[in-house]
Amino acid sequence: MSQLNEPLQDRLPLRDLPINVAGEWRRGRGAAYASLYPADGSVTAELHAANAEDATEAVERAQAAFERGDWSQRLPHERAAVLYRIAETIRARREELAHLQRRDNGKPIQETRALVDSAAGTFQFFAAACETLEDQLTPQRGRHVTMSVHEPLGVVAAITPWNSPIASEAQKMAPALAAGNAVVVKPAEITPLAALELARICESCGVPAGMVSVLPGKGSVIGDVLVKHPLVKRVAFTGGTSTGRQIAHHAAEKMMPVSLELGGKSPTVVFEDADLDHAVAGVLYGIFSSSGESCIAGSRLFVQRRLYGAFMDRLVAGARALRVGDPLDERTHMGPLVSAAHRETVERYVARGLADGGRLLTGGQRPQDAALQSGYFYTPTIIEGLRNDQSICQEEIFGPVLVALPFDDEDDLVAQANDSVYALAAGLWTRDYKRAWRLARRLQAGTVWINTYKQFSVSTPFGGWRDSGMGREKGRHSLLEYMQQKSLYWGLNESPLPWAA
Repeated sequence: MSQLNEPLQDRLPLRDLPINVAGEWRRGRGAAYASLYPADGSVTAELHAANAEDATEAVERAQAAFERGDWSQRLPHERAAVLYRIAETIRARREELAHLQRRDNGKPIQETRALVDSAAGTFQFFAAACETLEDQLTPQRGRHVTMSVHEPLGVVAAITPWNSPIASEAQKMAPALAAGNAVVVKPAEITPLAALELARICESCGVPAGMVSVLPGKGSVIGDVLVKHPLVKRVAFTGGTSTGRQIAHHAAEKMMPVSLELGGKSPTVVFEDADLDHAVAGVLYGIFSSSGESCIAGSRLFVQRRLYGAFMDRLVAGARALRVGDPLDERTHMGPLVSAAHRETVERYVARGLADGGRLLTGGQRPQDAALQSGYFYTPTIIEGLRNDQSICQEEIFGPVLVALPFDDEDDLVAQANDSVYALAAGLWTRDYKRAWRLARRLQAGTVWINTYKQFSVSTPFGGWRDSGMGREKGRHSLLEYMQQKSLYWGLNESPLPWAA
């Protein structure tokens, strides 16, 4: 592996890394553990996890900070000014934060730079949304003036995943703070670094003490406290479907709003009239970027039967040309999977698919390069010969594994593509704009990409249906998800109300 080339070099491993409990940086009360670099298994940071007592204290102190009002009662443009400073600070520290994210989960450096850019853009967007949000004067229907206004909820819990931490955390922290809330962040246990650094940036830019907490550790401990605590007024969660269901259950008992961005088994579709250069590149990017560790990965490929053989030849050649290796190398396409345990899960899925009759077209093994043996690498894998109803085509693998299936016509395609418990994303490759429109409306997915894939805009809502979740992140109106609506009536009648006359 290449030597580290980053500001952290002289400080690794980071020993006794503190957590943030409502602005107090201290050792967590939970068990000690290490955050490992997936590319070689070396220790990046050693810290003590937060425990249930830490989580309870963070919530209670966050509520006290919220009630002080030195953030929640600031005028929107004053909060926005702080969020703009956060965005600019993230940009100024782009390279350092990108390497921190690389150490967190092993993504290639080019990808982590893009994630840092996304986080900065998210804070900037919600700063603008915050200072331009308008309350509403509603139509008069009596001797009164009526208004609709929005106010912060209080304490918001943000529970984030390990695959794109800094971007996911910004997507929850930025609107929560813009709305005037206190936010308690529970990052994935194995990727705590980006969230902790974002908390430091928030403090340095003027977010008052107590308004941000970051509690690394086990979701079964910390997440349980956050979801059930009566002072937590909203939970924003990105992660697995089974955990999302549990959160939804507890939220229903509390009558608490939630947003749940969960799993996916997204179809990507190639018609015989597609631009093949674009389609091959897009399919490869859709499944193998991020090593397939993405909820919107295009993991089910449907190719029109007349094109199937020729397209698959090009796709397999493209997959074999992808560079799997050191995340620090600018030429790397795919870094390691996040952990040894997760790689073993991916390997079990591939073995099951082959046992069920699948044919391996490429990949399906750990790379042979001696320099990669200490990391959690896996080669880009393509399997064909399975039915859409078989397990490897229905269950989320969350790794670099693509299953390819031919289809005959639009109705056949729609039936197969929609035959899934998930409905998060889909992709279409065709030159026929009428067909693209028709199928984009028929496919059951929260996002449909047409002649592109895995592109995002913070201004456009994102989320899924069914087992892929509920609620939306991003988009101007998602700011309102972190606020409560109130109606005001201003009486204009000159005489007392006639009821008691």
